[in-house]
Amino acid sequence: MKVSDKQQVKRVLVVEEDPDYRRLVEYITKLNPDYEVYCFQTASDCLDNLHLNPSIITSEYQLPDMSGKEFLSRIKKYDENIAVIILSGKTDIPTVVDMIQSGATNYIPKDSSMKDELLKTYNRIKLHMDLRKDVKNIKDKVDQNFKFHETIKGESKAIRRIFNLLEKAAKTDITVSISGETGTGKELAAQAIHFNSKRKRNQFVAVNVAAISKDLLESELFGYEKGAFTGANHRKLGQFEFADKGTLFLDEVAEMDMSLQVKLLRALQEREFVRVGGTEPIKFDARIIVATNKDLGIEVEKGNFREDLYYRLLGLPIHLPPLRERDGDILILASYFLKNFSRKNDLGKLEINEASVEKLLNYHFPGNIRELKATVELAAVMAEDGLVDAKDINFRSPKPIQGFLLEEVSLREYTERIIHHYLEKYDDNVLLVAQKLKIGKSTIYRMLKGEKNKDNDADLEGFANSPDF
Repeated sequence: MKVSDKQQVKRVLVVEEDPDYRRLVEYITKLNPDYEVYCFQTASDCLDNLHLNPSIITSEYQLPDMSGKEFLSRIKKYDENIAVIILSGKTDIPTVVDMIQSGATNYIPKDSSMKDELLKTYNRIKLHMDLRKDVKNIKDKVDQNFKFHETIKGESKAIRRIFNLLEKAAKTDITVSISGETGTGKELAAQAIHFNSKRKRNQFVAVNVAAISKDLLESELFGYEKGAFTGANHRKLGQFEFADKGTLFLDEVAEMDMSLQVKLLRALQEREFVRVGGTEPIKFDARIIVATNKDLGIEVEKGNFREDLYYRLLGLPIHLPPLRERDGDILILASYFLKNFSRKNDLGKLEINEASVEKLLNYHFPGNIRELKATVELAAVMAEDGLVDAKDINFRSPKPIQGFLLEEVSLREYTERIIHHYLEKYDDNVLLVAQKLKIGKSTIYRMLKGEKNKDNDADLEGFANSPDF
């Protein structure tokens, strides 16, 4: 019988006839608050409770009702992944070798070093379990095959162009830079590239640059040596090392501090890095994919991003279109999200009526796919009699233009408010805002730099009538 990973919680069964020693082992085990501990006096009692699906069993070698070897054999027959630790006052070499060869994780003598050895063994087992879980996750994702048309839903011309670029990206190790508004599925696109590439059986490591403080990001990426700083009590491997032979995905890369950009550039150029506090360069072989919701070219112009790093990362650029530019994909995605949510929550078959369809199609979805998913899932909860009605569709855009035209202000101020709203909406992408408002980039830059005199009416007229406005 094989117990699934989902069932294998961190439970430890302790088998010990001596009540004092049993309490001691229980105390040592509970030093790790993540472990649930159950104690038994005999092997038979323990075997009767294997339905608890333990991760670890610690057992005395000389049991009152059966030999340690027989007990070990019956545990392994139930689930070979259960780690078994043998504790014994008997330390002759043949016995130790026999138990290890029979499948025991460790054989620990009952002496003064027992506590430290037991804790070390628990740590090794945890690392092994985590590794086994990581390997399973990779295999599961590889088995899904990440077919582009199944991973990224849609049939619009815009998304078909993306499929074509993703397929090209997966065939080589070229660096890929993915851009797009928040919620357009940048990490999903990166995963699709990785799991269709030759690196698919190795790690996909994702790092959200914006979610880590600039003081910690270098250590997170490159790791550190013991003693590198206060609190560095051991060596820590960085994400570059974990991603070796696989793919390193740097999300929100535009948020990276300038000083760290220099170190990232050197690592990418030399294909090596140095841990914080270290001196020895470490080679790495990882495919790099970056993503941002900002225009890196504009960030370079502003002085926020290094130009040399920009060209190093540009590689194959893939811009994910916002949902409002994907024609009929809104309904395809809405149906997909509704079906999935209904299945996972046992809601039965749900359908979207015409009024709901019209309401969805007439909304601009500033939060893109992420907002659509949240909207559809809420609608599924609110729906009655298996039908999603228009009243069940609730949009919750956080940034409306409030009070527009309610105040009597100048044309210039209205204009500035509109431009600022669009810059905020499109993450300071000046080129995109210029296209949306049908004005020139220079108009926006002049406004941002404050070059025009707001009190000059003649200047206002020139502003409104300029060729690029």
